[in-house]
Amino acid sequence: MTQRGRTGARPANRRSGDRGRDASGRPPAPPAPRIDLVAARARVRAVIEPVVAAAGYDLEEVNLSRAGRRHVVRVLVDADGGISLDDVAVVSREISTALDAAEEAEGELLAGEYQLEVGSPGVDRPLTLPRHWRRNAGRLVAVTIGGRSVTGRVTQAGDTAVTLDVDGESREVAYADLGPGKVQIEFKRLDEAVFPDEDDAGEDDDDEDDDEDGEGEER
Repeated sequence: MTQRGRTGARPANRRSGDRGRDASGRPPAPPAPRIDLVAARARVRAVIEPVVAAAGYDLEEVNLSRAGRRHVVRVLVDADGGISLDDVAVVSREISTALDAAEEAEGELLAGEYQLEVGSPGVDRPLTLPRHWRRNAGRLVAVTIGGRSVTGRVTQAGDTAVTLDVDGESREVAYADLGPGKVQIEFKRLDEAVFPDEDDAGEDDDDEDDDEDGEGEER
């Protein structure tokens, strides 16, 4: 995740006994100006969305919140096959440049200081769009179908429906009949796991047997 802050007031060091004032004797910086967060988010999204699309990614979410004396703009982007940290860094710079250009041309998008955070969705993000289901093919998902909770593995995801393997039975369900899906974390059973150390130990045993027979490699 990358962060960007507009140039502005910085937190000051405080001395004990000087509550409400910094070391210079000045009162603390005021909190972030109160603005219409819904309208501001719409303006920010209008600037960001074309930039993300041009970079070849999907804009999953734009969230705007107030944190003390600044606003925080959180942006989630994704793509088929996932998105790397390097990709996030590149698109973050492009978004930051676009926001600066928009402010120079149209005035402040957000009053006061703000911080930009760009990242990608985690596995806990609900699956609500066809592309979300497509990007989670092969994973175990819990979802509500017709008011009933169902857990199945995504085997195929098209434009209008998803196919789930539920207890060995294939079920095709239209997206309109699905609630938000949630990816289930799976842990491989210990008795089925293969540990590298075990393989190495087996190879060492073979080498020792070869040495005892006089056929091992000299060291």
